[in-house]
Amino acid sequence: MEFWLSFNNGKEKLQLPVPPPSFEIKRGKQVEVVTLQNIGEVAMLGKGKLATVTISSFFPAQAYPFVQYRRFPKPYNCVKLIEKWQSQNKPIRLIITDTPINIAATIQNFEYGERDGTGDVYYTLELLEYRFLSVKPIKTSSSGGNKKNSNTKNNRPSHRTPPRTYVVKAGDTLIELAIRFYGDSSKWRLIAQKNGIKDPRKLPVGKKLVI
Repeated sequence: MEFWLSFNNGKEKLQLPVPPPSFEIKRGKQVEVVTLQNIGEVAMLGKGKLATVTISSFFPAQAYPFVQYRRFPKPYNCVKLIEKWQSQNKPIRLIITDTPINIAATIQNFEYGERDGTGDVYYTLELLEYRFLSVKPIKTSSSGGNKKNSNTKNNRPSHRTPPRTYVVKAGDTLIELAIRFYGDSSKWRLIAQKNGIKDPRKLPVGKKLVI
């Protein structure tokens, strides 16, 4: 098993000379607990949280038998490289061979120091998963063209479906309405947002909702 760190699409790489004896990856999920009057506490499941990875080992100052390769960099050269990556506004990539782990990450914390006078530098590296965001460009119509055609387009009748409305009855909850109209309990947030409802526990009877 090999541990690799790379930066800038692999232009800079570092194989950890002494692989960590263990590593930890933590994945979680966003959960919001909402208390509803007629139901009690309900867990609203969201998207997954960013994974965290913690690895600890040391950069050797001499060629121990268990070092994975020859001509490994000096301990503080490794430290300088990781600190340089940490100072940049770009993610690194962690690859652990013989496992499916190949993730982009940011360096959250990097701690290091010497212990026993050998010159070895012990370290702990805490990484946070990085998600790349892709933004689709908005298509805009050309400013040129025939004005008559533009006016004709604007004068066409609208075929948009008017929004559905619903009048709140006694015992209704946003979760129940989300299931009824969308088939998805998590859509209660959408209903609350459309109607400016700040507290989902307070749903006044007779209020007209836009669904």
